Amino acid sequence: MNLIDWVGSLAAFLTTASFIPQAWQTFRSRDVSGISLGMYSLFTAGVALWLVYGVLMMAWPIIIANTITTSLALMILVMKLRFR
Repeated sequence: MNLIDWVGSLAAFLTTASFIPQAWQTFRSRDVSGISLGMYSLFTAGVALWLVYGVLMMAWPIIIANTITTSLALMILVMKLRFR
């Protein structure tokens, strides 16, 4: 693994890991009152596009991180729509 792959892998890990505590708290509490539907819709679409970009580039750090983040973001977005 070269330096570029290490940097990409570390960035992917940190950004994905930073999202997990908020997702966990939302899943446990089912409190979505503080989440903006517009912002979260745009965020989820953006992360999904990063996933597509990673697939097109065959960049595994981007693919793995954004698969996880897109899945979590979609679950929270569904909760926002269901529990509002």
